[in-house]
Amino acid sequence: MRKFYIIAGEASGDLHASNLMREMKSIDSSLDFRYWGGDEMTKVYGSPVTHIKSLAFMGFIEVVLNLKTILNNIRFCKNDILKYQPDALILVDYPGFNMRIAKWAKNEGIKVYYYISPQIWAWKQKRAYQIKKTVDKMVVILPFEKEIYKKFDMTVDYVGHPLLDAIDRFTAHEKSEIKTELKSERPIIALLPGSRSQEISKKLPVMLSVIPQFKEYQFVIAAAPSQDRSFYASFLSEDQLKKVSIIQGKTYEILNTSTAALVTSGTATLETALFRVPQVVCYKGSPFSYWIAKRLIKVKFISLVNLILNKEVVKELIQAECNTKNISVELEQILPNGSKRTYVLEEYNQLINVLGGGGASKKAALLFLEE
Repeated sequence: MRKFYIIAGEASGDLHASNLMREMKSIDSSLDFRYWGGDEMTKVYGSPVTHIKSLAFMGFIEVVLNLKTILNNIRFCKNDILKYQPDALILVDYPGFNMRIAKWAKNEGIKVYYYISPQIWAWKQKRAYQIKKTVDKMVVILPFEKEIYKKFDMTVDYVGHPLLDAIDRFTAHEKSEIKTELKSERPIIALLPGSRSQEISKKLPVMLSVIPQFKEYQFVIAAAPSQDRSFYASFLSEDQLKKVSIIQGKTYEILNTSTAALVTSGTATLETALFRVPQVVCYKGSPFSYWIAKRLIKVKFISLVNLILNKEVVKELIQAECNTKNISVELEQILPNGSKRTYVLEEYNQLINVLGGGGASKKAALLFLEE
């Protein structure tokens, strides 16, 4: 029996790792997994050693404030891996934590596989040298990543984006309805403020502030399973609680029936695009974290949609620009009869073409099991 220790630290990693595990088990049903992850991975196999809800720290200040917890997690993880004695370690995204584990595991003689590369194309490209030293097999999901690693004389495997698989799987199997959880019959504007408490606290209030300007629509918060519903509710006024639906763990069901969306940066921007929902990207962080990030990050855009297409398709409102007035103006333009809606939808078709066909999870599973 082959054993794999998998570490995913965020909601997107939990989703992609769950589909990877599912494909690996379909190839070899005798496989055993021990993992850090969330509810999606739990649906496939057992229970996590550590749940992602206790791992999600974002921003430079937030990491510093929680440094003791993070270091304790790293210490515990190393000991747990040694006890489990896996045939290989599979690290899924979550680079701040996983890169430390990769370096340690390599020194311990443990085989290290990495699925979904750290974003070296955005900042700290020199991390590629460390990856080359510590990672035995890197599997990437964005079309331009293979060429970036080639600059560092490193061969990586490109499998396509696993979101295509996740959404195809949802379309084929998931029939869950959300009608009973909605507050009205009006068209939906989805709010995707993120899965981590820090980002929700920054972004949800400004997203909610536009509600009075769009009375012909209903607003639905796509709440992450890793957060209590009451946490989202704490940002709503008494009047908003009567009108705004908070639906937990059903982001795809919400996007599947939405007219438009306000979305935080990250994987959610790509998910929204693949469901063909026009969106406005809203980003706010602590002033100091943003100040540091602005000096370190080397890309023109923060949303995957714009990064992959290398042009502004969806509007990005960042920091001070992310305010009630600007969000209202941009949202109006992507609603039915809005001036930008047709353009955005046409560019989404191009995005899907660039990402290629599905099967990323299966391809990755075969790569990790071939040795």
